[in-house]
Amino acid sequence: MQLTLVVPELVWPEPDDHDTLATLACPGLSTLIARSRLTRQPPQSFEATLGDAFGLAGNVPWAPFRLLGESAAPAAADGCWLCADPVHLRLHQERLILADGSSLEIALDEAQAIADELNRQFADIGSFHVATADRWYLKLAADTNLGDFDVLPLSAIAGRRVGSQLPATPQARALRQLLNEVQMVLFGQPANERREQSGRPTINSLWLWGAGVLPVARAAAFAGVWSSDPLTRGLARACGIAVQEQPANAADLLAQAAAGSRQLLVLDALQGPVQYEDADAYRAALHTLEASWFAPLQKALAGGKISGLRLIASTAYAALAWESGRAGQWQLWRRPQPLAATAQALARGAG
Repeated sequence: MQLTLVVPELVWPEPDDHDTLATLACPGLSTLIARSRLTRQPPQSFEATLGDAFGLAGNVPWAPFRLLGESAAPAAADGCWLCADPVHLRLHQERLILADGSSLEIALDEAQAIADELNRQFADIGSFHVATADRWYLKLAADTNLGDFDVLPLSAIAGRRVGSQLPATPQARALRQLLNEVQMVLFGQPANERREQSGRPTINSLWLWGAGVLPVARAAAFAGVWSSDPLTRGLARACGIAVQEQPANAADLLAQAAAGSRQLLVLDALQGPVQYEDADAYRAALHTLEASWFAPLQKALAGGKISGLRLIASTAYAALAWESGRAGQWQLWRRPQPLAATAQALARGAG
């Protein structure tokens, strides 16, 4: 089996953060990295990294792909869709900071009540759909040319400073007006009033991104895809690839995946902690990944149970890819380094 392993935000983005990195021991991951060939490209989003894995590039319509990966959602095969994810915008030191829905603890009934009101107010524009409490969609009422819809995915902006929410193009003018009106409607929502009264952040805006129409299905190089991430699952389904939930550990994956096949596994447990600078959560998640995945996969690669492993990570340093086969893992002179040293080397532009 050849395995492509995608782990967004694998390396903590502050190389000199002694408290987070100095005592963070992950021997399986460190050995795998030390004995692999590293290639690096300019930093890019998790979505763009997935697109590369599936052979997609350019202005990819992420919304219909992600919708296709939802467990319960309307058909994504027709019309122009956008991700319309609920967010909270707050002013901090004269900068606008965004908190995404996963950090807001939105109840499903809150989400549905707000979406119902948006549909009453903006039926002429399109229809809002709630897939989960923190993943919403907007289907535009008619075929619309949005031009070069250059909006960062939510994963690239969550927990960070917000610039322009929508492109300043003539094609997006109607969406900019819609977003302004949506923000006014959200201000007066009973669900938001209750949230404010209880000291919780309100849902005061939407992040509109990933606009487009689902492209014609295309072939991809994987026999199986393993992930709980809806975008990954949607990309797999669009390519006609069998998709499974993320296994509990490497042993489960090795037991289920067909011998000699090419498989894709996405582990996104580090993304949220890095986005919100939660060092304790990052350390805990990385230790879990080390025990369940990195250490056993490194041993499986060295032992020949896996013929090749490609570890891909979208990070603040670069888009990183470490690739190795069995022989590489027996290059004992390539000594593992602490993760702090790896982060510092990446910050210097070294591998």
